Amino acid sequence: MSFNLTIAQTALVIVDMQNDFVRVGAPLEVADARATIPAHQQLLEIWRERQAPVIYTKFIAGPKRTLMWDWSPQLEPPVCCCWPGFRRFYADVQLELDCADIIDELYPQAADTIIEKYGYGAFYNTTLPDRLRSLGVDSVVITGTVTQICVDETARGAFNYGFKAVTVADAVSSFAPDLHAATLKNLAMKFGHVATTAEVVKKVGGRLP
Repeated sequence: MSFNLTIAQTALVIVDMQNDFVRVGAPLEVADARATIPAHQQLLEIWRERQAPVIYTKFIAGPKRTLMWDWSPQLEPPVCCCWPGFRRFYADVQLELDCADIIDELYPQAADTIIEKYGYGAFYNTTLPDRLRSLGVDSVVITGTVTQICVDETARGAFNYGFKAVTVADAVSSFAPDLHAATLKNLAMKFGHVATTAEVVKKVGGRLP
């Protein structure tokens, strides 16, 4: 099914590209997320050139136990995965960084919006729907990690709140290739569109390097 995008009315929503997911050896490492960094950078360049909305989400845990901890024990002390302010050493960059922060390669700029969430989906119990409407947005282009968890919930949330969604197949990532593929197939069937970075860039009138 074909789709159209007007970039001024489309937000780029980057899901959970945080140190504790992306960096080598991170507690919730998704190794394939690092391969999506160039696609993210291409999309960010176009969205910022056009001064279109850029939204980052941060998965936040702690300091008190929630049901989420039963399914991701890495959130508990002493690991404290995705606890804002908790610093961790990452060997691939040889730096100690805030574990919940966005990776340096895609770091937000002053004009960008950051949405903190205590669950999987970026729309559930956050200010994201109101923020998008205040920006005049009717569509979202979704990237990030993890495809079958937070990306999936965010794409479904967009649908449920009445926003047209395009999930970018080569800019989302998973630790489970079978679930990654199944999720993209399911999203395309009932919840929105799935496209490549090149296809999205073409739809908004941009150019790839």
